[in-house]
Amino acid sequence: MTTNARTPGGAHADGAAPFWERKSLEQMTRDEWESLCDGCGKCCLVKLIDDDTDELIHTRVACTLLDIGACRCSNYARRHQRVPDCIRLDPAAITELDWLPETCAYRRVQEGRGLAWWHPLVSGDPSTVHAAGVSVRSFAISEDKVDHDYAPYFLKSAP
Repeated sequence: MTTNARTPGGAHADGAAPFWERKSLEQMTRDEWESLCDGCGKCCLVKLIDDDTDELIHTRVACTLLDIGACRCSNYARRHQRVPDCIRLDPAAITELDWLPETCAYRRVQEGRGLAWWHPLVSGDPSTVHAAGVSVRSFAISEDKVDHDYAPYFLKSAP
């Protein structure tokens, strides 16, 4: 038996707690950090600031690089070169970005809430985030298909 074997719930075969329960975000390896993304696509939705009120406006418009069907970046390795205002998520940003959704795995771990049942690291299945209705797959529209008027795509509340 391999010592790194995990159950679908993320625990090691030897009973050790999964990494997201044992480590802080700052202690995670790059691979652990990357695997924590639940693939919802919510952070890839365009957000606007109202010039008059400074209110944050959520839209259902997705970054041009988001593969909406997969809810993954189509050019993850070069995303910051292709989209200069792409948000860099790191442990410090998690506490500063007040718009991260309640469902965000990074936010949940930072706040000590653990991962939801539908998270791929818990369920063992990357499609549970979509089956649970947590991803943007069912409502997002690509930025490429929107003219400069985003108003028809405003959301009444955060996704």
